[in-house]
Order: sequence, then structure tokens, then C-alpha cells
Amino acid sequence: MLSGIGSTGVLLIVLVALLLFGPSKLPELGRAFGKTLREFKNGAKEWMPDEESPQHKEIVDGKARNDG
Repeated sequence: MLSGIGSTGVLLIVLVALLLFGPSKLPELGRAFGKTLREFKNGAKEWMPDEESPQHKEIVDGKARNDG
């Protein structure tokens, strides 16, 4: 998710958040962000076919046939 942001970018984001919200609010914001991210991932898993499902195998086989 953060593959395009280096360590300097992450540090800059943390410093800006610290200045905007203060040190007492950061843990609460971190928990809320983590919970939101976890819910998003769980919701995305419901929409994505399981790797063992027939739908996933059809998609993979179809791409393999189209590629060559």
C-alpha cells in the first residue's frame, strides 16, 4: 500500500500529523486508521474469489489461454 512512499515520506507524514493533532490524539487516530484499513481489507476479501474456488481457477486459466 505504501510502496511508493519512502522512509522520509513516512517520517514527514508522521511529523505533520503530530503538528496538526498533537501527541495525545495520535494513538487514537492510529487505532481508527488501523480499524478502517482492516475493515476495508475484509470487505475486499468478500468481493475477491478465493484462490481455491472454481471462479478463481477459471479466471487464471482464461488468462493463461489468452496469453499464449
